[in-house]
Amino acid sequence: MSWLDQLADHVQELRQAGDLQQNGRSAEALPMLDRVLADTADPLTRAYALIQRFGALINLGRAAEFASAMTVAANAVREVPDPYLRGQMHAFAALGAHLQGQLDRGVTHLVQASRALAAVPQGDSETAWGWHDLAMAYSYLGFHGHALTAIEQARQVGAASALAPEVFAAPGIRLRNAVSLDHQGDTDGCLRVLRDIDAELSRYVATGSDTRLRPHSRAVYGYALARRAALGERTESNASDWLSDGGDSVRTRDLRHLGGVCLAIAAKRPADALARLDAVPVSPDVLGAAEPARLRSICHSSAGDHESAHTADRYAFRLAAQRIDRLRDGYLDGVAARLDAHESHQRDASRYGDETLSDPLTGLPNRRQLERYVTAMLARGERAAVGVCDLVGFTAVNARHGRHCGDLVLQRIAGVLSRVMRRGDFVARFAGDEFVVVLPGAGPTQAAEVSRRICAAAAAENWQSLVPGTPIGVAAGWSEVGVNGRTLSAALAAAAASRTPA
Repeated sequence: MSWLDQLADHVQELRQAGDLQQNGRSAEALPMLDRVLADTADPLTRAYALIQRFGALINLGRAAEFASAMTVAANAVREVPDPYLRGQMHAFAALGAHLQGQLDRGVTHLVQASRALAAVPQGDSETAWGWHDLAMAYSYLGFHGHALTAIEQARQVGAASALAPEVFAAPGIRLRNAVSLDHQGDTDGCLRVLRDIDAELSRYVATGSDTRLRPHSRAVYGYALARRAALGERTESNASDWLSDGGDSVRTRDLRHLGGVCLAIAAKRPADALARLDAVPVSPDVLGAAEPARLRSICHSSAGDHESAHTADRYAFRLAAQRIDRLRDGYLDGVAARLDAHESHQRDASRYGDETLSDPLTGLPNRRQLERYVTAMLARGERAAVGVCDLVGFTAVNARHGRHCGDLVLQRIAGVLSRVMRRGDFVARFAGDEFVVVLPGAGPTQAAEVSRRICAAAAAENWQSLVPGTPIGVAAGWSEVGVNGRTLSAALAAAAASRTPA
């Protein structure tokens, strides 16, 4: 029995809306879903319809509506705790976060979606589509290996529901992997993947199973063919025929446009290709921000302008590296925060018993642990520099992007502070957006150096991708504790009063 058969009403309308979306006709599916929502009070039906509506908005690129659509979908899912619905909602939320440039948030949703879908007791066709959408989200966020694993799971679950494997061909996963290799300088690796995609399409055509391909998949095959042709290789099929299909999603429209650029390059019309690139901007979310720059490099190379080609290639490589750095920094910050919290807990558990000494959001020591740490230090007759750091612009983050984004900013800053501290330094979340650092044995000179490191690290963070349009800064002030009998409270007050943007 299909998951949809569990719904109390509007099963046929929802099934039809799902078919429309899978065939690249989200603009037609959206009003149908709105009619269902206006006509039902059944919690399960509403949760399913709201999730599908969220997916339709993502397909149509209506980013201004993502946040509200996700909120109402998440609230509806909480009322009917079903693992499939939870997994599907988080898969769409990961895609939405990607389209808004919120990588940290997207990764969190990926993990939640995978765990929820894995908890579905018995999969059906709807669960298979949930794995498919999770695979797409993994791929768009750059986790190509995870994407391939998830799409294979979709095929296996779908096969049990008599869905043809061609339905889950998902060539976009391998295409994004191919262009990612090219952006990083591995053009041979890119071509190997593109040849495999071409060969797979030829098999589908030879067996007549290409008629079962989804429209968006057809456009992806077209772009893979065009991209291979732009790199100077002949293809089995005509790219233009495949690019003309694909439905109404913004991703498909961008593929068609960039595919036209590739075909102009293959036809030895580099000036036409460059004009096409300049005429219509494309989203960096379809094939990565580096793809237009890489195509520009191929254009210049085709025209014999090797200096411009080299410049464009360096820019493409830099854009690709920035994405990798964001993934790496997010991973390192998360691990560092967990290790710091674990080590602090292990170090102080015997002295402080079962009292809560860590901030649950950032994993850093909290105010209570800070006070006990400094008290013990002063009892040993030691001195230290004490810094008070708070965030400039944090109020605007909560107002414009919501508390969830505010929490992500606090977690990011916690990682930044932990990363730049010297061995033996102490970092705590004091309250709200205020953090305190303690530098044992340090004086004003060392404190100034640490302050410069905090400034450089905070300025280097890509805040635009996390909270677009809301710049973040750090204001820091310093004092000393243990000097002339100065207590922690007096040092904190003096440091707070001297705060200046770091």
